[in-house]
Amino acid sequence: QVQLVESGGGLVQPGGSLRLSCAAAGRVFSNVMMGWYRQAPGKQRELVATITSGGTTDYANFVDDRFTISRHNAKNTVDLQMDSLKPEDTAVYYCRIWLRGRASEYNYWGQGTQVTVSS
Repeated sequence: QVQLVESGGGLVQPGGSLRLSCAAAGRVFSNVMMGWYRQAPGKQRELVATITSGGTTDYANFVDDRFTISRHNAKNTVDLQMDSLKPEDTAVYYCRIWLRGRASEYNYWGQGTQVTVSS
C-alpha cells in the first residue's frame, strides 16, 4: 500500500504563485511515474503534468510554461510549482503515482488539495 499526502493549496490572486507538494509513503518503487492532475467543479479530472524517475517531464497544453513539475526520488516527493495563475486554474489538484504499463496493479491517488485563483 502507498499513502500520498498533498499540501500547499490555497487562495491566490490572479498572476500569483503556489507550490504544491506530495509525499509518498509505503511501498514506493524507484521507477514509478509521478504526476499531478486536477478537477474543476462540473468537469472531468485532467492531467496537468507528469515526470518519470529519470526526470523526463510532460505537460498539458494549458500549462503553457507556467508550471514546473519536479521530484526527489530519495524522498519520494513530487512538487508542482505554479506561476502566473489564472482563475481557470481553480480546481482540486491531485497527485498520482503509478507504474507505467501496470497501472491496474499499482496506481495511487492523493486526497486532493484545493487551489482557488480569485481576486
